[in-house]
Order: sequence, then C-alpha cells, then structure tokens
Amino acid sequence: MKAGGAHDGGGSGATTYREALREALREALTADDRVFLMGEDVGRYGGCFGVSLGLIEEFGPDRVRDTPLSESAFVGAGIGAALAGMRPIVEIMTVNFSLLALDQILNNAATLRHMSGGQIGVPLVIRMTTGAGRQLAAQHSHSLEGWYAHIPGIRVLAPATPQDARLLLAPALADPDPVLIFEHCTLYNTGGDLDPAVPAVDLDHAAVPREGEDLTVIAYGGCLSKALTAAEELAGDGVSAEVIDLRSLRPLDDATVVGSVRRTHRAVVVDEGWRSGSLSAEISARITEQAFFDLDAPVERVCSAEVPIPYARQLEEAALPQVAGIVEAARRVVS
Repeated sequence: MKAGGAHDGGGSGATTYREALREALREALTADDRVFLMGEDVGRYGGCFGVSLGLIEEFGPDRVRDTPLSESAFVGAGIGAALAGMRPIVEIMTVNFSLLALDQILNNAATLRHMSGGQIGVPLVIRMTTGAGRQLAAQHSHSLEGWYAHIPGIRVLAPATPQDARLLLAPALADPDPVLIFEHCTLYNTGGDLDPAVPAVDLDHAAVPREGEDLTVIAYGGCLSKALTAAEELAGDGVSAEVIDLRSLRPLDDATVVGSVRRTHRAVVVDEGWRSGSLSAEISARITEQAFFDLDAPVERVCSAEVPIPYARQLEEAALPQVAGIVEAARRVVS
C-alpha cells in the first residue's frame, strides 16, 4: 500500500490544519503564476490526506499536477523548474518515501548554491507527511525530519498549529533556497482559530506557547500538544513548565531554547524520532555546550522506542512519546 491516509472530516476548531494548508496553497497559486503543485495524487484525488482537494478544479492540471510514482523523478523535475525560474511546491506522500528522492534533495537541491559559488539557488518547497499515530505501520509512520535537519543548504520546518500551517508556506516560497515542510499525520484534523492580527510567521525563531519557571519542555510538530498537556498536568502538582515549539528544525533557534533553560535550569526534550543520533540529541548537546553551568539536573529526552513503528494500536502507542512519559521525565528533573 502506498497511500498514506484518507480524506477525513473536519476538526474541532474553526479551521483545521488541513484547511489551513489548503488555503496557504490557494493563496500562493493565486498570487504568483510561477507557483505550481505537483506530486502523487495531488490533483483529482486531492492528495492522500486531502490537503489539495479542489485545487485542480480552481487552477487546472498545469498548475496542480499528478505525477507518476517516482519520487526521484518528480523531485528532480521540481529542482529543474526552480532553476528555470518557477516556484514549485512538491508533495511527497510520507517521509519514508522521501528516501527515494534523497539523492535529489541532498546531492542536488542542497548543494547547488554552494557548488556554484553562490550563483545558483534552488527556490523549491517540498512538503511531506511525517510521524505515527494513524496505524499506517512501519513504511508510512517514521519521523525522519531529524535526518534532514542534519543537512546544510536546506531549511527544515515543522508547523504544529493551524496558524503556522497557514502562514509558513509564503515565507518558505520566498526563500531563495530549498525548504522542507514536515506535516505530522495526526495534525490534519486538529482545529483552531486563526489570529488575523498575525499576518506572517518568522521562520528563524521558535514560539513559546506556554511560559513557566521550573523547567523547559522543548517539542515540535505532533509532540507539541502532548507537551502542552503534560505541562497542564504538571501545573496541577505545582510545577510550572515552559513549553517551546521549535517550529524550525534547521536552523535551530538556540537563543530561545538556551535562554529559557538558563531561567528554568532544567530541560526535557520531546522528539518522535529515535533516540540514537536524534534531533533531541543535538538539542541536548547544544544546551550542555551553552548552558552547562546553569543546569540543576541532566537534560531528559523523551523519544520513540528504537523499533520500526508497529501497526497494532497498543504497540504503536507504546512506541511513541506520550504525555505520561513527558510528565515522568519532568518530575525527575525537578525532584
């Protein structure tokens, strides 16, 4: 099975994450004739998670293009179109399939500016689904965004809210270099109100959705809501947790993370990736490098179990970071 999901219904808020992404795509296609979307099933089917539903009827098949099942080919075509002056948005069904295009992303998109002495940029946006929680099994459920955050020459984003899903695409398209956007599969139905007073999102800085004094919980993407729920539970015990939404995984906003830890003196990093060689390891190392003498306890990490993500519901839940694990880690660092 290659399709990663289905066209689900709406969420609980005024605007779902899926609708926010679709509106961002609609705005980009309307604003600039150079923008086009391509990928497997993005046209008539509306995308495997329904994000582009209806856009082919509005903009036609030249600008919402269905492609063959060949990630290397259509990512390569996106790179070529970007070099020719277009502003392509390429959709890959899930992060697992992006590995079939890794040569194009790493050896071409990420390197051309450096190898051309700054003469050639690749203004390409690649969107893909990441993460687990929908029982799509091991070949559709991994969190490999940390691998991409390892690569210089690209920017890596992970919107966690409908607001960021709505607003991150425009600055990503304006970037002269490749931008990868990771959309967690459990977020598409989540809803929220969009604040019209926030016209844009700063790609260079993390957000702080909850302020606190006793510890810093660092999360992103699908783990942000779990971190916020854990913080609420800790508040019932009298523990004040500050929650940081990284939003950008490359570059990392060291200043916000380290500045928070210097105030709270304790940190828990939540990462759906595997613990070994993970983004959480990088964040933990940076905290230790820059704020070691401010720490009152070792940095804790809450990551996925180091197994291929299981299909069975109870096993999948056991493999992923959960609220209880975040609360336990937080209690250890404040004890």
